[in-house]
Amino acid sequence: MASFPLDIRNAERPLAPRIQVIKENGAAVLDLDHPDAFIASVRLLEAVGSRDHDFLAGLLTQLSNAASQGREADESGINFMLSMVKGIEPRDQVETMLAAQMAATHNATMTFARRLNHVENIPQQDSAERAFNKLARTFALQVEALKRYRSAGGQTVRVEHVTVNEGGQAIVGNVSPGGRGHLEKQEPTP
Repeated sequence: MASFPLDIRNAERPLAPRIQVIKENGAAVLDLDHPDAFIASVRLLEAVGSRDHDFLAGLLTQLSNAASQGREADESGINFMLSMVKGIEPRDQVETMLAAQMAATHNATMTFARRLNHVENIPQQDSAERAFNKLARTFALQVEALKRYRSAGGQTVRVEHVTVNEGGQAIVGNVSPGGRGHLEKQEPTP
């Protein structure tokens, strides 16, 4: 695996552990790749914006199912999807769930991008193109949903230019309604 220099922007924050897949009695078990299980789970919980171990266990299972092809758990695929979730830096479980959906949507989008590049006939091309476009639009909507959720739905309206004609009046400053149909009157500024 390639080694990359540590991102300076996040150098002060310890890295969340990776996931390793261990075979136990013929079954794949997900484990944290860290010498101290407690520290590993705390770091991973912080990275996914949660304090709930059951949430983390469920999330890892879902990421494993979405990242793996076939019956075998794909350790690199799981860690890739987990890194996408961690990269979004979710602040709570809702953001984590949306980040996981975004990671799954991204993976599916790239799968159909690959299929689109390897079509053999027009029906395959049409099918892959439709799926790719739907997934790409879904991802864009998910990014927008995350932005709206993080901003608590607040909108900012900024007026760049106001023209007041002769005889007109303008209010400068914050305007807040004082009740139904009532605004506080302010003296015009000279």
